[in-house]
Amino acid sequence: MKSNRGFTLIELLIVVAIIGILAAIAIPSYTNYLRRGRRADAKTALEQVRGAQEMWRAEKGGYSTVQAALQTTMGAPATAISNYYTWGFSGTLNANSWTAQAVAIGSQTTDGDLFINNRGTKTPADKWAK
Repeated sequence: MKSNRGFTLIELLIVVAIIGILAAIAIPSYTNYLRRGRRADAKTALEQVRGAQEMWRAEKGGYSTVQAALQTTMGAPATAISNYYTWGFSGTLNANSWTAQAVAIGSQTTDGDLFINNRGTKTPADKWAK
């Protein structure tokens, strides 16, 4: 009797199907994990902006209206947070109020932008909670 060694085509197809199913589950989960990590970087940067603005107000009596001044003197993050977010001021900006925005770019645009203002209001709330 002759003994055949190796795998049959059916066995190989089953293995390929199992790998495909696992990849279909793992890849979306991994990309979601990456998106949340990038969002965390943007949230951290906006909190640093908030801290820099509060330090500026404590020293100067009002909020800064110049982004570059916060970056050089108060340690606010660079405009480009990463390859996926940039930040800047949006809306009305004066010595009494400000709103900072982290703008999503690249593949992160599906996640949307983040905002924080001088009162500590963070929007959209669901993005800050996760």
